[in-house]
Amino acid sequence: MSGINVHKGHRSRMKKRYMDEGLDNFSDHEIIELLLFYSIPQHDTNALAHRMIKEFGTLHDLLEADPRDIERRCKVSLNTAILISLVAPLSRRYLKEKWGERPIVNSSAVAGNYAISLFAGRIYECFYVICLNSQNRVNYAALVHEGTINEAPVYPRLVVETALRHKANSIILAHNHPGGSLKASNADIDVTRRICQALKPISINVVDHIIVAGDRYLSFAEQGLLDSLII
Repeated sequence: MSGINVHKGHRSRMKKRYMDEGLDNFSDHEIIELLLFYSIPQHDTNALAHRMIKEFGTLHDLLEADPRDIERRCKVSLNTAILISLVAPLSRRYLKEKWGERPIVNSSAVAGNYAISLFAGRIYECFYVICLNSQNRVNYAALVHEGTINEAPVYPRLVVETALRHKANSIILAHNHPGGSLKASNADIDVTRRICQALKPISINVVDHIIVAGDRYLSFAEQGLLDSLII
């Protein structure tokens, strides 16, 4: 019995499990291990998958990491690092295609779910200006700033310029909280107020401000936070 290789057939079993069940019941390291099969064909990748997750802390942070950081910190080939780093941007592209080129965003619920798709997999705080036409169809979702993990400063003048450039009749502001909190900070409320004031002279309305944390969102409009900001 001591001569039995317990790993024999492991890759075939993993692939069959994926084909039968999908990824829902896979642990984080098993997902990475499955990906590694296609860049490291001849070696046991279980220990490496564990080490990669441990190095970056979470699956989310590993998938959003720069491929050069993955290569350096995990001591893998650039091909392997690129394969891992492709997952998050491919997910965002998939979600963008799923929504279509110019979706109609005519409620806070739709706005919230659309915003979630924009921030899929992002570990840094980003700020979008979603420009709508008179029928509430998206003209363009503009990424106006990408900041640190905790901050993405946004200047009202930049938002005004973006709204004019993309011929917006109204706009939705959206940013993410990578830390997971859905609470609107005083800074969030203040920047929304200043943007509303900057847009008022050119008759472009801010119809909502969406905060995204993972797969959840908070809508300023639903919470009644916009009412006191639009003077």
